[in-house]
Amino acid sequence: MKKTVLFTFFMLVFSVAFAQKGAGIVFNTTSHDFGTFSESKKTVSTTFTFKNTGKAPLVINRVVASCGCTTPEWSKEPIAPGKSGFVKATYSAINRPGAFNKTITVFTNTSEGNISLNIKGIVQPIKN
Repeated sequence: MKKTVLFTFFMLVFSVAFAQKGAGIVFNTTSHDFGTFSESKKTVSTTFTFKNTGKAPLVINRVVASCGCTTPEWSKEPIAPGKSGFVKATYSAINRPGAFNKTITVFTNTSEGNISLNIKGIVQPIKN
């Protein structure tokens, strides 16, 4: 019984210590407003930058956009502690006049959980 309690105690202490030394992620900003632009522009892009604030390599497992009109790109290699990476979001405005508000979800190996990035704007239709 004592061995089980002692083992459990050490596992708990080890888990807490490991969690504190994991990767961390902080974005410079989590939203971008493109404002109003013409559909003739076809696509608009913005790049969200982040820093690994933890003590272990940061890995972006995947990035998912809320619709097919938004294409994400991101840092594929592990980000070392103290270094920076990016998530780029490109919105296709072709045949999509009007306001939009889209979400890009970033899945990482951090304890912060999923991070949501937002892009929005207003597409003015091409005048014939």
